[in-house]
Amino acid sequence: KMAVAAGVTAAAGLWSEVNRCGQNGDFARALKSVNKILQINKDDVTALQCKVVCLIQNGNFKEALGVINTHTKVLTGDVIAFEKAYCEYRLNRIESALKTIQSASQQTDKLKELYGQVLYRLERYDDCLAAYRDLIRNSQDEYEEERKTNLSAVVAAQSTWEKVVPEDLGLREATYELCYNSACALIGQGKLHEAMKKLQKAEELCRQSLSEDSDATEEDIEAELAIIHGQMAYIMQLQGRTEDALQLYNQIIKLKPTDVGLLAVIANNIITINKDQNVFDSKKKVKLTNAEGVEHKLSKKQLQAIEFNKALLAMYTNQADQCRKLSASLQSQSPEHLLPVLIQAAQLCREKQHAKAVGLLQDFAEQHPANAAEIKLTMAQLKIAQGSVTKACMILRSIEELQHKPGMVSALVTMYSHEEDIDSAIEVFAQAIQWYQQHQARTNRGCCVFQPKSPVHLSLIREAANFKLKHGRKKEAISDLEELWKQNPKDVHTLAQLISAYSLVDSEKAKVLSKHLPSSDTMSLKVDVDALENSHGATYVRKKAGKLTADNQQKEQGQGEVKKKKKKKKGKLPKNYDPKVTPDPERWLPMRERSYYRGRKKGKKKDQVGKGTQGSTTTGSSELDASRTASSPPTSPRPGSGAAVSSTSNVIPPRHQKPVGAPATKKKQQQKKKKGAKGGW
Repeated sequence: KMAVAAGVTAAAGLWSEVNRCGQNGDFARALKSVNKILQINKDDVTALQCKVVCLIQNGNFKEALGVINTHTKVLTGDVIAFEKAYCEYRLNRIESALKTIQSASQQTDKLKELYGQVLYRLERYDDCLAAYRDLIRNSQDEYEEERKTNLSAVVAAQSTWEKVVPEDLGLREATYELCYNSACALIGQGKLHEAMKKLQKAEELCRQSLSEDSDATEEDIEAELAIIHGQMAYIMQLQGRTEDALQLYNQIIKLKPTDVGLLAVIANNIITINKDQNVFDSKKKVKLTNAEGVEHKLSKKQLQAIEFNKALLAMYTNQADQCRKLSASLQSQSPEHLLPVLIQAAQLCREKQHAKAVGLLQDFAEQHPANAAEIKLTMAQLKIAQGSVTKACMILRSIEELQHKPGMVSALVTMYSHEEDIDSAIEVFAQAIQWYQQHQARTNRGCCVFQPKSPVHLSLIREAANFKLKHGRKKEAISDLEELWKQNPKDVHTLAQLISAYSLVDSEKAKVLSKHLPSSDTMSLKVDVDALENSHGATYVRKKAGKLTADNQQKEQGQGEVKKKKKKKKGKLPKNYDPKVTPDPERWLPMRERSYYRGRKKGKKKDQVGKGTQGSTTTGSSELDASRTASSPPTSPRPGSGAAVSSTSNVIPPRHQKPVGAPATKKKQQQKKKKGAKGGW
């Protein structure tokens, strides 16, 4: 009895210690006291509960869950359901946490709060929204602001990931968290300008809130603002301001925030900006997306987008095996998703395997008809790249839901025109027009009522008529133009086209139709000609009229009768021109062809010295031989000795003579000059 009493006394003291430590927040010391109590009574339910709470407060969720699972007989589901579900939630065992909550017999407020968090992590946003609405409606405590923040986060997630138009919750955006969530909802709707204003307001509120805390430093404020700045950068990226977005993204990375989810999203967005450029930077950034715990911080669509970009980066960096591995993994996770197949096809095209890429896309289109249109568009693009325009047209025409679209009609007509297949182009027009005719009728009380043709329908008919006129199909064009004129008899432009077409086929019909044209009086426009000519856009501006003199009036009167004669410029005369001397009638002939030409005068042989290429000799080189002149005394030339040479008309002037030796090239001449430089000339 004394031992039992001593144990009870000791236990009471330990419980007092546990209570005091719990109030002070010292759960480590409280845990030691609880363990001592359990040594006295290992099945004490209250002690076991306290131990689980202390472990949770210390962050030991796995150990706390182990204690719960070890003492299942004592710690039943109703007793410790919240603690068990919370440990599973914090250990990212979300499905297990949901089962634990749903199996609890009594749904306390704590379980309902946790239930909303679990539903949000499971991305069951409709159920989550209903859970938080119920909590806000049925609870009144100091956590109301947090519940409203969570409610706005759910609405933002619906707008972003499910493209649901968010409803107005009527929440007063007094905190930066509410402003931030509202901005995210606006981004999901595509209202980027309004979202940027909300983020700026959130930044201002965040600075005000943290500045009131004396312990908060500027680095703490910047770290808290990082997620707001990241969303701002994302808006800039969507607006096409990639340089500004990239600068802001890099500023956030330099801060080294502890949120791995934020870093992963920013790194992924930088990779999308880089694309196939700056791949070295992208390789560094992709490491941030592989950080531990990222998969628990981001939504499924965010994680999927990151994996897609990893596969594309592998393709851009010529890592073919890695690209195929990643795209195959993505396809196995989402067999109906289009992007993995497109990435595989793009990789095959980079490897010049176009036929295999087309086959891969064809198989996917047959297995998933819902995505057949996008796949066939890609197949057509590949066929065009291969030069198979006709096959590309066949693929495009097989997309039934796009056959009548103006863009598709325009593309097909352009390609058929390029292939000079006019009949097929006209057939494309006919099919599109027929589609609009079939869908123009509506049933009204059992009767078929035809509505006026839509603008797109009329536009197609007009384009078809213009195309047929351009390619000489006048009769077919006339049929289309008559249809247009019937729809709008007041359309003068269509009537003019119709008359022009008939004038080439049936002139009488053209004359009859021309009577429907309005008179020139009705078509005249009230235009101020003077104002139009003096306007800034006029190519001709009338000069301001000045005072006319009598002479000017006479000139203006005779201007229309007498044309001004153009003055002929006098030719220039030679400097030695003498008007008294008759010009030589043979002055236009070359000197040699004139009748009085007698050849070159004597004494001109000395001009031949130095003519021709270096080292060559002329016909009179013997006369210039120094050895001969040295041995024989100089003699004066006899009268007429030089006349025999100069009198012959067949003598070629020195500069027209060819040297006796073979002609040397310019390069060889330069080499000879260099070699002979030492001897001197």
